[in-house]
Amino acid sequence: MSSARGRRQLSPLARLSLSPSMNKSILKIALPSILTNITIPLLGLIDTAIVGHLGSAAYIGAIALGTTLMSMAYWGFGFLRMSTGGLTAQAVGEENRERCFAILTRSMAWALLIATLLLLLQKPLLHATLSLVEGTAEVKRLAATYFRILIWGAPAVLCLSGMNGWFIGMQNATFPLIIAVVQNLINIFVSCLLVFGLHWTIEGVATGTLVAQYSGLILAACLILRFRPLPTLTALRTALGRRSLLDTSFLRMNRDIFLRTLCLLAVTTYFTFAGARQGDLTLAANALLMQFFLLFSYFMDGFAYAGEALCGKAFGGMKAEDFKRTVRQLFLWGVALAGITSTLYYTTGIQLLSLLTDETSVIRCATTYLPLVALIPIVSFAAFLLDGIFIGIAFITSGMLRALAIASLAFFLLHLLLSPHWGNGALWTAFLVYLATRGIIQAWELKRKTAKFR
Repeated sequence: MSSARGRRQLSPLARLSLSPSMNKSILKIALPSILTNITIPLLGLIDTAIVGHLGSAAYIGAIALGTTLMSMAYWGFGFLRMSTGGLTAQAVGEENRERCFAILTRSMAWALLIATLLLLLQKPLLHATLSLVEGTAEVKRLAATYFRILIWGAPAVLCLSGMNGWFIGMQNATFPLIIAVVQNLINIFVSCLLVFGLHWTIEGVATGTLVAQYSGLILAACLILRFRPLPTLTALRTALGRRSLLDTSFLRMNRDIFLRTLCLLAVTTYFTFAGARQGDLTLAANALLMQFFLLFSYFMDGFAYAGEALCGKAFGGMKAEDFKRTVRQLFLWGVALAGITSTLYYTTGIQLLSLLTDETSVIRCATTYLPLVALIPIVSFAAFLLDGIFIGIAFITSGMLRALAIASLAFFLLHLLLSPHWGNGALWTAFLVYLATRGIIQAWELKRKTAKFR
């Protein structure tokens, strides 16, 4: 009895050492995923760095705007990665190799269908997105050139999204990391060759990124061949049949994730616009402070991917104890990382801001809200982890959508009530409540939906 009491009193960091095999499984997926997350923004950063040496600020603005345009074109299709990863993890737990490849085949078919629609609608899509953003005529012209080249990468981008989800579901997070690193290296080489060697301008940068995207797709296809035995042609034809492509559970899951993405976009867009209404100084301060949230999200998303893969595998294999142990261990990691990160943000936040800007007025403004921003890891880690767990247990994505919809409503209502009194502090308070509400409702939904999983 005393030993049990002593174990309960251990700190989260100490309790992590009690499950070495489970920690190894979690870190095997989480660490490569974190590194992959960090490399993803490098494609845009590399393009910006290259055009930054072309002698005109218009090129830098065009890359920033062009990257935004491409993000707007792809933002709603993250369900390809998520649904593919969750369903594949369950198939791995069921030890159903044929279903694993059927899910991948179906994901690729949907990716190509969506990519074809994007290519057919690229002109109205470009016109609509350009009308929503600000910029000079020259910057918009260059951004349009960037967009017209990179939109042809839609098949590669969307297929690769599904493939990366499939790798995670197959319990392999190393292959997405390898693909991301190779893509960045190819992007640097080809873009530099075209811009500095052949004296192309923004066309060279866009073409380099395009080549990198298709190189990543080819590499991913080669890596898939390592998962033997490969499916038969008959199995592939079945996976491409109407019954498989229009599977109601698959479509329902993708619908839930798509609507969830709409809620996320609404909150983040409103947050930016609400800060902008308070002046350039507040807008700049909020942009810097939001980097603290993004940095933490890179780490927590890695553990969310681990939850997606391991919880999905345990759920598919009907291994209730493995599922519960995985959830418990993930939350121990979450508590430990949230505590460390919040402490770091609170004690060294000013120094971190100084690394991002030399503008003392912006730092002074941002410092006012540092105590609130330091709470972000503590109130948000549960939402990140539960997102991954919900995707792994594919059939309860409706609970994930419901939680985010309620949290978004709470965000908007709270900000409207508090903004006349607290100004920008009301915005950050509402954001904290939004993050916490997501986690609380998802935890309740998970307990309710998995009550019979014993």
